[in-house]
Amino acid sequence: MTTDTAFADRVHERLVNIYGDRAETVLPRVLDLVARHESPPTGSRTSRWDERDVVLIAYADQVSEDGQSPLSTLQSFLAAHGLDECIGTLHILPFYPYSSDDGFSVIDYRAVDPAVGTWDDVRRLNKRVDLMFDLVLNHASQHSRWFQDYLAGGEPFSRFFIDVDPNQDLSAVTRPRSLPLLTPFETSRGTRHLWTTFSADQIDLNFAEPEVLVEMLDVLLCYVRRGARFVRLDAIAYLWKEIGTSCIHLRETHEVVKLMRDVLDAVAPHVVLLTETNVPHDENVSYFGQGDEAHMVYQFSLPPLLLEAMLSHDAEPLKRWLLDLEATRPGTTYFNFTASHDGVGVRPLEGLVSEDRFVRLVDAVKRRGGLVSTNRNHDGTHDPYELNITYLDALGDPDNLDPRSHARRFLTSQAIMLSLRGIPGVYFHSLVGTPNDLAGVESSGQPRRINRRKYGLNELSETLSTDGSAQQAVFQGYQQLLRTRIAQPAFHPDADQTVFETSDPAIVAFSRTSPDGGQSILVAANLGSEVKRFKFSTHTRTPYAKDLLSDRPIGAEGVIDLEPYQIVWAEAFNAG
Repeated sequence: MTTDTAFADRVHERLVNIYGDRAETVLPRVLDLVARHESPPTGSRTSRWDERDVVLIAYADQVSEDGQSPLSTLQSFLAAHGLDECIGTLHILPFYPYSSDDGFSVIDYRAVDPAVGTWDDVRRLNKRVDLMFDLVLNHASQHSRWFQDYLAGGEPFSRFFIDVDPNQDLSAVTRPRSLPLLTPFETSRGTRHLWTTFSADQIDLNFAEPEVLVEMLDVLLCYVRRGARFVRLDAIAYLWKEIGTSCIHLRETHEVVKLMRDVLDAVAPHVVLLTETNVPHDENVSYFGQGDEAHMVYQFSLPPLLLEAMLSHDAEPLKRWLLDLEATRPGTTYFNFTASHDGVGVRPLEGLVSEDRFVRLVDAVKRRGGLVSTNRNHDGTHDPYELNITYLDALGDPDNLDPRSHARRFLTSQAIMLSLRGIPGVYFHSLVGTPNDLAGVESSGQPRRINRRKYGLNELSETLSTDGSAQQAVFQGYQQLLRTRIAQPAFHPDADQTVFETSDPAIVAFSRTSPDGGQSILVAANLGSEVKRFKFSTHTRTPYAKDLLSDRPIGAEGVIDLEPYQIVWAEAFNAG
């Protein structure tokens, strides 16, 4: 079925592009691997995705309770609030045994960390929601068996990692961290300096060694067999190393992604491949290839652009970006989000906002209790790389501490994200309105912990039931947004999107039209602190009946006064 001639030829071409003459010896290994993995059931879906697709991003131990595994507790929390009815997919952040980086330094790729549960827990979750798994393929933990065998000189593991002469000129390498690129380790063969892009505990894997590729393809198919509908390729941009180059987005990296896409198309065509590349937009969308690479890429420019627009009350850079946003090829889409387990990356702002606006954004985040992480440039200087703050607190107003106003500003940002073309990803801490966890930063020394708080179930339940709190308002308001969103065909990931040029810089407006043309929704948001009048007929002749969020009529004159930070999802009269 999967090992026909056309498939074998395609795989062979990919392998030649990666390994040259060595492709002939790798091809049988890959074909044998694919043949050994049966295609899992695809369920009742008739399309790859639809308007019901919303992804919730959470740690496996996000919520805990005595006497129950965290994965089971998370399932109980989702069910208790009916969230498994409005969240189509749960992205469980790395739940494998790990040694650092809250899961992204993997010790064993094929196991569930006993501290969070078992594969049976994962299977039970999968009965309620679809699942997204992380494939952390750029690096492995120094505590993994692979690396321990490398230190001992075992085969083939002596070739699994990248040993570099520290005297080599590595100045061209793109650095996402202000940390040493090489880390010395004592091995059975003496001191070796190994490539460590992200930390000394995360040792980069050597994909120039075919055994590494074969191993990772097997892990990929293991995740598919375990129920993954989405697979996220973590830090994929840095996969291939070639000294003398930037070692980011290299041709071989793209070929590896294309090979994984080929394998999935053959073995599990329902599975969606998502690339994580926190870089400027043009670089990011290169991972779509020619429609033959990733099915989905992150919209990394959206979180900082939207945040900057709301803090400055001026959405012009955001609107320009939306107007220029290219339509995706059939079978591909964007992954929209505002927050995740990482901070808000600011490299994707390059070329989109002026330097003075960028400086004001950084200062505004600091004023709201946030932190700023930096990366190291080729000349040894350091620039902001990431804003570490919860998206809720990033949208706080130090001069107005009213929790309801705070929740309204935040929920408007989320409603904009939820209504854009693509599939939305909702971070758990956005859903429940978590404020900055400064105690977590202090206890760990890690800035990203500001947005990685873990909850006891009783504590979280009590917090969300506290009347008048921002967290309660956010949680209740977010659930309404989700339940409304998933019922609208116009929010199908493939639905047309038309962005309007508004004369008022504080107003963002765009329309979505369902693939069958049966429903049209106009999204209009006021990002300013004053009431703004919005006239529908200025932008479209379509008459609109009501706001889906408030269930209020628009009025025959097609004019609405938008309160500060108000958003409407206006449904057309002729909705199907």
